[in-house]
Amino acid sequence: MATFLLLVIYLAFISLGLPDSILGSAWPVMQLDFDAPLNVAGYLFMIISGSTIVSSILSGKVLKRFGTGKVTFISVLMTALALLGFYTSASIVWLIVCAIPLGLGAGAVDAGLNDYVATHYKAHHMSWLHCFWGIGATMGPIIMAQFISGQSSWRSGYLTISLIQIGLVVILLFTLPLWSKVKQKSFSTIQEDSVIAESPPTKGDPGTVKPLQTKGVKLALASFLFYCGVEAMIGLWGSSFLVDLKGLSAATAAGWVSFYYGGITVGRFITGFITFKINNRSLIRLGQIIALLGGIILFLPLPSIFSLIGFIIVGVGLAPIFPCMLHETPARFGKKHSQTIMGYQLALAYTGTTFVPPLLGFAASWISIGTFPVAIVILISALLFSSERLNKLLDRRVLTSGEDTSNTAMK
Repeated sequence: MATFLLLVIYLAFISLGLPDSILGSAWPVMQLDFDAPLNVAGYLFMIISGSTIVSSILSGKVLKRFGTGKVTFISVLMTALALLGFYTSASIVWLIVCAIPLGLGAGAVDAGLNDYVATHYKAHHMSWLHCFWGIGATMGPIIMAQFISGQSSWRSGYLTISLIQIGLVVILLFTLPLWSKVKQKSFSTIQEDSVIAESPPTKGDPGTVKPLQTKGVKLALASFLFYCGVEAMIGLWGSSFLVDLKGLSAATAAGWVSFYYGGITVGRFITGFITFKINNRSLIRLGQIIALLGGIILFLPLPSIFSLIGFIIVGVGLAPIFPCMLHETPARFGKKHSQTIMGYQLALAYTGTTFVPPLLGFAASWISIGTFPVAIVILISALLFSSERLNKLLDRRVLTSGEDTSNTAMK
C-alpha cells in the first residue's frame, strides 16, 4: 500500500510537469492567432508563476487543514480545468483568467510533496520524483509539436494535455483513501530502506534563531532563484530563439525544446542511481559545470544543430541540481527549520520562474532574442557562484562547531 502511494506521488509530479513547458512551445503560433506582441508570453508566465508563489506560501496551512491527498487531488483538477480554459480561450484576457488557477494548482502540492520526500527519503527518491516531473515537461512540447505540425492547432494540444490531466485526477480520486490509511510514521517504518535517519539537533543553532537568520539560508535562496530562472527561461523562450534567430519552423523548434526537457528527465533518472555513490554537493557542482558548457555552446555562432546539442547538454546539467538542493535542506540547516526553509526555497524558486523569463522578453523586444544565450550563461554562472559560496560557508561552520553538514550518498 505504501509503495503504491509512492507511485501516486510520482504520477502527481507528471501532472506538475505537463503544463510547465507548453506555453513556450505553443507561443510562436499562439502569438500569430491572437496578433499579440512577443512579450505577452512573459506576462502570462508571470501570472502563472505568481499564482504558484501565493499557493506555495499558503501551502502549510492548507496542507494541515485538508491533508496532502485532498490538496493534490484538487490541485491537479484545477490545472486540468485551467488547461481546458486555454483550449476554449477567445482572447488574451481569457488566457490571463485561466493562468491564475493554473498557477494556484501547482504551488501547494509542490511544496507538500517536496518536503515529504526530502524529510523521509534518500536522495535517489527525490531525483526520481523530479524525473517524473521531467516526463511531464518532456511530453508537453512533444504533444504540442504534433498538433502544430499537423492539420490541428495549438488548441488541440492544450485539449489533449487537459484530458491527460483529467485522467490523473481520476486516479487521484480513487486513491484518496490511501492518504488517510498510510501515516507518515508507518510509512517510514515500512520503507526502511528508503528513509533518511533523523539528524541530531544542529550545534550552535539556538532555538531563538529564526530560519532566515540561519547562516547560509540567503545564499541557498539565491541559488534556487537563479536555477529556476534559467530553467524557466529556456522553456519559455527556447522555441522563439530557434524560430527567430535560427530559422527553424515552430513545430521543429518545439520538438527541439522537448529534447531539453528530455535531458533533464533522463539526467534525473540516472542521478537517482549515482546518488548511491556520489553525494549531493558533488552532483550539484558537476551539474552546474555541465550546464554552463551547454550555455556556452548556445552562445557561440555555430550551425543550428549545435543549438540542439546545447539544449540537451544544459538539460542534462540542470538535471541533478534542483532535487539535490531540495534534498540537502535538512542536512544543511537541520530538520528543526527544514519545513519552513523548504517553503522559502520554493517561494524563491517560483520568484525566479516568475520574473526572470519576462525580463528576457523585455530585452528581446527592445534588442533581440539573440540576448537569450547571453542570459543563460550569466544565470548559470551566478548559480555556480552562489552555490560555491554556500559550500564554503557550511565548511567553515563544520570547522568551528564540529557539525557534519554533508549529506553523503548513503545517508
